Amino acid sequence: MLKKTTTKKIDIKTPPILFKETQDVVKSISQNLKGDFISYWISANSRIVGDDIVAFYEVLKGKQKNDSLYLFIKSDGGSGEASLRIVNLLRKYYKKIIALVPLDCASAATMLVLGADKISMGPLGYLSAIDTSITHDLSPIDKFNDRVSVSQNELSRVINLWNTNKQSNDTNPYSDIYAHIHPLVIGSVDRATSLSIKLTTDILSYHMSDKKAAEKISNILNSNYPSHSYPITIREALEIGLNVEELDNTVNSKLLELNELYSEMAQLAYTDYDQLNYHDNEILKIVEGVTMKLFYQKDKDWHYRSEEKRWVPLNDNSSWRKMKLVGNKIEQTSFYIR
Repeated sequence: MLKKTTTKKIDIKTPPILFKETQDVVKSISQNLKGDFISYWISANSRIVGDDIVAFYEVLKGKQKNDSLYLFIKSDGGSGEASLRIVNLLRKYYKKIIALVPLDCASAATMLVLGADKISMGPLGYLSAIDTSITHDLSPIDKFNDRVSVSQNELSRVINLWNTNKQSNDTNPYSDIYAHIHPLVIGSVDRATSLSIKLTTDILSYHMSDKKAAEKISNILNSNYPSHSYPITIREALEIGLNVEELDNTVNSKLLELNELYSEMAQLAYTDYDQLNYHDNEILKIVEGVTMKLFYQKDKDWHYRSEEKRWVPLNDNSSWRKMKLVGNKIEQTSFYIR
């Protein structure tokens, strides 16, 4: 007689949504501001992308045009093209934009706040250089078998070091560079750098009529810093020529409180099936205004393919989700972008 086998059900870990908690803080912040308030919070495990603009539009559509928007942004970067599109959308609804920067606002996020008329920075807040680095399909592979990013600044420094220290019998350095970095990657990085300068100048032009001043700021941010992650604090930002002020202490404290709640939502939510398989339910980004919150959540399995030494996704149901306060009820639905 065959024995009956039972399969133990595994409970999938899910992060907290905290809609009521974040809404209370958002409303409290809004009461201290003379305009609308929107938060744009991105986990360190995610980045600004083009699809994010649809989430912004969902929050904004149906709104009457207003004079001022206060935009809280926290992000390590992403797509410069997406930043330009977001600035363009926000300018359709608001005459004046004030960026609130209590924490990190780097790379493409710095591009985004350059579209604001004024940047308010807290004691922990910083911008960064925006020199472009890209991860190409032909980029080098690291020890984890992942493609690594390559920046124009790194390539230029290699060439400059060679020119400074070359000997009479040294050959062209590109023969050695090509052994590690594909020529098409180098060409793509050069093109991306030109694009970065243009994007930065175009974003600044939304509120700066002096084109030469905009180009000067763009060139400084794209080429004057030795590191892509160089922290540009309020003092440095003023020296560059940006319209920066200190963030109000009360608002700064509330934004840090909101960040703490978002960080709790974005905690790692891994469920291990076995050594080669697990489920990921992490929340990666949040766009929130009064009465409405949209967030992007992973919902997929991962399998380690031993022969390729890499993790591959399976059963991917990741998507944006929308929560909205309707009367006294909270409605939650999936929000499909593509």
